[in-house]
Amino acid sequence: MSLLVSPLKLRELGILGMNNRNIGFIGRYNQRKNYCLADNKLKTKSAAIARGIAVPELIGTVDYQFQVSTLNKLLEERDAFVIKPSQGSGGKGILVIVGRRGDKFIKSSGALIDDREVRRHSSNILAGLHSLGGRNDSAMIEALIDFDPILKDYSYEGVPDIRVIVFRGVPVMAMMRCATRSSDGKANLHQGAVGVGIDIATGKSVCAVQNNRIVSQHPDTHINFDTLTIPHWQQLLELASGCAGMAGLDYLGVDIVLDRLRGPMLLELNARPGLAIQVANQAGLKHRLLKAGEIADGFFSAEGSLSAEGPPFAEGSPSADGSPSADGSDNASQKIALARQYFTAQTT
Repeated sequence: MSLLVSPLKLRELGILGMNNRNIGFIGRYNQRKNYCLADNKLKTKSAAIARGIAVPELIGTVDYQFQVSTLNKLLEERDAFVIKPSQGSGGKGILVIVGRRGDKFIKSSGALIDDREVRRHSSNILAGLHSLGGRNDSAMIEALIDFDPILKDYSYEGVPDIRVIVFRGVPVMAMMRCATRSSDGKANLHQGAVGVGIDIATGKSVCAVQNNRIVSQHPDTHINFDTLTIPHWQQLLELASGCAGMAGLDYLGVDIVLDRLRGPMLLELNARPGLAIQVANQAGLKHRLLKAGEIADGFFSAEGSLSAEGPPFAEGSPSADGSPSADGSDNASQKIALARQYFTAQTT
């Protein structure tokens, strides 16, 4: 995929643009009343725990400015933790502490800060500096994830996460986001992290990009990305697919981390996932979304091949009250099996 191509070629490649995403998929398939769970990380965590979905440990929350002064006591027995806004977006406002040195905290980048910096960061979160629409927010404090050592060399001083785009319960595209020195140890593409496209069929790497340029190895650890295979891939896809019913959203991004002991864990949901995942996969989303719509409609024969019956999209969506979709677990497994059949990097 060239970075400079004609609009006609982009359509042929099935590249999904922002307007098409917003109107044709987010606006059409996501009810606005259901955004609240995805837009609030605390609500996401509570809903996930209620469903038995693994999530990072919540150490505590800071909801009011007067509570900022109590942070030292809350964190006195913690050497590593993460502070993030409950209603943040785009990776903004996340402070990752990986250890202590005397009375200083060590950031994921290696920089040292004192407790005043930690309190000031938390106070800014409460003031809405990093939240959607600048609204007053609360600060979440989570335990630092002990991520799978298999992925250690693919990220610099930060936890890599896997973003899966899910449409009507069908996983359609995936990408691992790897922290770098320039991204300050955060898995945020806009801040300089590397995005690695992941083949839905196999869990293996497809292509890697940093700042919209193709790269072959991590800029800091120098490991080659073509050796990457995500462990627990089927379990990860099942987790991502199941989040559609939990959130009541038909089009969403599911962010997952791999814990060393607990395996795939839900990090957060995104009701408006970005489109850079297409560059990392060297493939467009639109064709896959249309095929996912056919899979979700359930018009396939006993042999498992899709039939020509029925419309490409059916009305309705998973239950907005957070209950599972009407498909059931067997149907969800079939959706994933078909996704792995159709959305292989060899054919898209």
